[in-house]
Amino acid sequence: MGDALAGQRALVVGGSSGIGLATAHRLARDGAHVTICGRSADRAEQAAATLVAAGLDVDHVAADAMDAAAVAHAVRHAADADGGLDIAVVVPGGGSITPVLLFDEGDFARQVQRNVLPVFHLLKHAGRAMLRRGGGSFVAVSSTAARFPTRYLASYGAGKAAVDQLVRVAADELGAHGIRVNAVQPGLTRTATTAGAFADAAMREAFLDGQPLRRHGEPADIAEAIRFFAGPESSWITGQVLAVDGGHTLRAFVDYATLLPLPDVRAAILDDDLADPTGPAHPD
Repeated sequence: MGDALAGQRALVVGGSSGIGLATAHRLARDGAHVTICGRSADRAEQAAATLVAAGLDVDHVAADAMDAAAVAHAVRHAADADGGLDIAVVVPGGGSITPVLLFDEGDFARQVQRNVLPVFHLLKHAGRAMLRRGGGSFVAVSSTAARFPTRYLASYGAGKAAVDQLVRVAADELGAHGIRVNAVQPGLTRTATTAGAFADAAMREAFLDGQPLRRHGEPADIAEAIRFFAGPESSWITGQVLAVDGGHTLRAFVDYATLLPLPDVRAAILDDDLADPTGPAHPD
């Protein structure tokens, strides 16, 4: 273990598993006091206990990252006695594989919000705590879906692109206060969320075929990039978005239509037109 982050206080929202848990472990290994935040109090407590058992300085708090008041509470819990915080990391989001013309409006909006609002909530409240501290580092977990077209992931890609722009704007605003704001874009990484993709041999191969570095990502790969942005090694870096993806964004995203039984968009829309008498008018 190192001491590069000794004396610093860190909050990892979404830290109960996967990339968040790997990040909490990585930050704590270098001496930070880390608070793991998750929606489930039991899961957050269990995750923290595994790291405490390894001799690391880790605490936990429960909060729904979609709830601004809950995030504010988590920041207060993670901060020092003066309300200061040094490092904040947020791992939000998710989205369904759906043709853009068949997306339900409400589902689309909710999925975009799931990716953007947790980042905004933590940025606002952790940023205030960092201002009290005299500076700090904020890291959002975005996605390569923000960097190139990801067919059938419209809500997810739109949400992650919004995250990247929020990071750039906030970095420009907050640099004057010594607060750095960056993001990491993982490629396909082995977590509970991506278990379905990893269980599909054709899906795994399709992703590997699009990567110059022919192996899948692990949570530790992403945690190392987050640790770099969180620590003193990146003290002159802000407003940046780093792809950690085996080089996937050098090429193209997989075509889900060749891998999954997606609906026939044209047939579905024409069927809707026939079924709905108030649909589009047809010429005589």
